[in-house]
Amino acid sequence: MVYSENSVQKSEEEWRAILSPEQFYILRQKGTEYPGTGEYNKFYEEGVYNCTGCGTPLYKSTTKFDSGCGWPAFYEGLPGAIKRTPDPDGRRIEITCAACGGHLGHVFKGEGFPTPTNERHCVNSISLKFTPAE
Repeated sequence: MVYSENSVQKSEEEWRAILSPEQFYILRQKGTEYPGTGEYNKFYEEGVYNCTGCGTPLYKSTTKFDSGCGWPAFYEGLPGAIKRTPDPDGRRIEITCAACGGHLGHVFKGEGFPTPTNERHCVNSISLKFTPAE
């Protein structure tokens, strides 16, 4: 499924009403949770990881791997679900939910992990909501 960019639009007040203060800080203000503290860092159940803000499916559990970085790591997102934007300093690439623009984390390339894409999507757990496989 391809999502139109920012198809889920809400005002800052609407986001504050539906997100916890921590979720708002990370998803809407581009914050970062402390490494090793997120509930999905060492979580490996089968299912789908969705955007906490809008519920859009972002990652299949089969693309998750242990990178040792302290945050959940995936080697690819679902087609059309993730938007990439180079940071102004050019050192990192921010990843956001394509549907609502919620900040997920950053993607890194060429680190040598044995994955099909040679990428690591370093994602804040608080940006994700897991749905178990049926």
